[in-house]
Amino acid sequence: MSKPDELLVAIAALVESGQSNQMSLTVVAGGTVITGRLAPEAVWSRRVSEVLTDSARLSEFSAIFNTSAKEDAPPTHLHFHVARILQGTVGIPETGGMYRVAIEDVSSWTVGDFSYSPL
Repeated sequence: MSKPDELLVAIAALVESGQSNQMSLTVVAGGTVITGRLAPEAVWSRRVSEVLTDSARLSEFSAIFNTSAKEDAPPTHLHFHVARILQGTVGIPETGGMYRVAIEDVSSWTVGDFSYSPL
């Protein structure tokens, strides 16, 4: 998108202000379908940092995710957790992952998440 969808920015801002992780969303970005729940950036970053801290090979990167977002600026990214990339009838990963998507890259979206049928 050349100009981010104002409604999508408003949804992201509401998630940020409420510190809620209950908003389900499905987006198409760069031809990829991602479905899952939105999380506030601080919550998402903290969880990514925890996962990296527990990794023997990647722990040095955990501190990068401990920075705080600018509170006055409108959100520029969607932060998904328990999210999947949909590929045919498969959701990758099956257990859900952590994805950060630039709002300006979203070409279409819908409220709610899509289920999939594991093979």
